[in-house]
Amino acid sequence: MPIKIPNHLPAADVLLRENIFVMNETRASTQDIRPLQILILNLMPKKIETETQLTRLLGNTPLQVEMELIHTESYESKNVTRDHLLKFYKTFPEVKDRNFDGLIITGAPVEQMPFEEVEYWEELCEIMEWSKTHVHSTFHICWGAQAGLYYHFGVPKYPLAEKLSGVYPHTADYKNSMLLRGFDDVFPVPQSRHTTVRREDIEKVPALKILASSEEGGVYAISTKNGKQIFITGHSEYDANTLADEYHRDLGQGKNPHIPVNYFPDDDPTKPPLVTWRSHANLLYSNWLNYFVYQTTPFDLSNLNKE
Repeated sequence: MPIKIPNHLPAADVLLRENIFVMNETRASTQDIRPLQILILNLMPKKIETETQLTRLLGNTPLQVEMELIHTESYESKNVTRDHLLKFYKTFPEVKDRNFDGLIITGAPVEQMPFEEVEYWEELCEIMEWSKTHVHSTFHICWGAQAGLYYHFGVPKYPLAEKLSGVYPHTADYKNSMLLRGFDDVFPVPQSRHTTVRREDIEKVPALKILASSEEGGVYAISTKNGKQIFITGHSEYDANTLADEYHRDLGQGKNPHIPVNYFPDDDPTKPPLVTWRSHANLLYSNWLNYFVYQTTPFDLSNLNKE
């Protein structure tokens, strides 16, 4: 089934070239189907790139998905045009009276700042609190996962001695997790962050369960027992060249970055990277949509508040 996206969203052309079935608002209005309502709070600076990455994964399932994009009202991105935001995005006040089957909160390049010093922290806290009663399942990514763990459960983040960058092998801590259904015993995940959360802090919270982790990368997937909140510390949605772009950007800024681990063939940045995580990225998102959203969400979203 297709993913319904706003008319003329830049991601559409990219996905159509990849043979991913997308449907614009005009065509979708002729169908008598109850699509899943998925809200995306896009905190990433390169919004069009992130839109495309997430749309690609959400559109590669048998389920029909209707995607809504929002950005923070308290901070406006400097890396996307005002016209793009006005055309394709809403702000939280414009959607807060609605209910959604799922919410995705992306990462953001603010992880080295204390949470409370982030310009839009209060607005993000309001959205995360709202998600408890207006969203069936919330999927937090990277810094979004750290922010969610901190806000909901008081789990702190810690600075790493150096940036964690590369594609790391991960394994399941909880092998019966439906989120990891179909995963190999060892699966690769791109990681790109300066901070981390610690296993011992998470294990102190009875409401949380660690689903997967990596010896090098630490805890990867955490969930509440009912899957209403899922926290993913890595970037399974990354494109082939995202880590390369970050590496060259940091190099150009004089940061002397390490070459991303397990990424460039022979650790040679002049060679195009090989994508080894695509199948697991698709499984991750299809499992979330199927088992934690579609199969358990009420048909009438007005009943969410009764859960």
